[in-house]
Formats: sequence, structure tokens, C-alpha cells
Amino acid sequence: MKKILIVIENTGRGFSAYSPDLEGCTATGATREEVEQAMVEAVRFHVEGLKKEGYVIPEPKSYSKFIEIKE
Repeated sequence: MKKILIVIENTGRGFSAYSPDLEGCTATGATREEVEQAMVEAVRFHVEGLKKEGYVIPEPKSYSKFIEIKE
């Protein structure tokens, strides 16, 4: 099992998400819950498509980290 990083952004009118490790894999939703579920489905679909076409599933290379700054 691989862990795939997804980035979720508030668009002001809903949410969008993408995976930096799966080029072109994106999703949108009206709520956080909707976009998270849509992204799970998008990642599954993307990976299934890669497998079906004979491509290797890329190894995750991205990670996230919060940093603190003085205001």
C-alpha cells in the first residue's frame, strides 16, 4: 500500500484537490468531505488507468511540512 499526498485548497466557492505525485489527477467539491471523497475516487481511477495501460505507478516523492514564521 502506498500513501499518496493530496493537496486541498479552499477556492472561496468550494474546494479543489490535486496530487503532486500523480500528474493531472484532480478533483473538486462543495465541501471538504466531498472533495476528499472525490479525490480518493480520482486517485483510484488514475492508478487503475495507469495499470491498465502498462505504466508503473510512480513512487510518492512529495511530502508536506508546516513551518512557523514570526508575524
